[in-house]
Amino acid sequence: MKKKAIVALVLLLSSSVVLCADTDAQDAHNLVEAAVNYYRGKASISTVDMTIHRPGWERTMTMKAWTKGQKDSIFIIIAPPKDRGNGTLKRGEEMWTYNPKVNRVIKLPPSMISQSWMGSDFSNNDLAKSDSIIADYTHKITETETHDGKKVYVVKSMPKPEAPVVWGMQKLRIREDHVFLSQAFYDEDFELVKIMTGHQIQMLGGKLFPKVWKMQKADVKDEYTLLSYKELAFKQDLPDRLFTLSSLKASRR
Repeated sequence: MKKKAIVALVLLLSSSVVLCADTDAQDAHNLVEAAVNYYRGKASISTVDMTIHRPGWERTMTMKAWTKGQKDSIFIIIAPPKDRGNGTLKRGEEMWTYNPKVNRVIKLPPSMISQSWMGSDFSNNDLAKSDSIIADYTHKITETETHDGKKVYVVKSMPKPEAPVVWGMQKLRIREDHVFLSQAFYDEDFELVKIMTGHQIQMLGGKLFPKVWKMQKADVKDEYTLLSYKELAFKQDLPDRLFTLSSLKASRR
């Protein structure tokens, strides 16, 4: 009877550990999904200054962006004049770029989606606010911190087997109110490649949101790109016609 009781206790404790691990994983997944949904909203329209900083030079472009759901986005450069009209469309898992000087739309292969956009430290995927972090990674809360009096969750995100991603690991810092504070990108050897951090959290579009995002290379101190929001409005919906190739080619302000 004692042996049976011990076996039953071991099985009960083992089940509790598995259940706890599953619950923790689900909580981490829910946290990341809620943060991504908060970051994107149901739909949004924004005007953003992008400043690319290098040791010997710096340049700024202004672009307008539209997003819908977790998969559709389009962003068009509106200044300076020499770059005006260049744009990128992401619809589902597909992405296209447009160059008005040659009046040509190019569909990007999967290998190019994670490449630099217009020479910046942001990739096409970064700007499109891809939901890959939800679909292609598993998550675990590793620790908690405090930021402006609010709890911050540190999340380690590992790619799922066979997931079509370039990063070997990501680390996220998410406040309890779902505000993203940082997203760090690691290669397959778990070496830090770059990190995106949010700054100047304030009311934008009716909710707390970082006004400035900085993408910093890990191995070069004086190379980074800033995204500074000039305008941001969250919407309940946007028409599907905005996210088309003909819309990508149309001139916008």
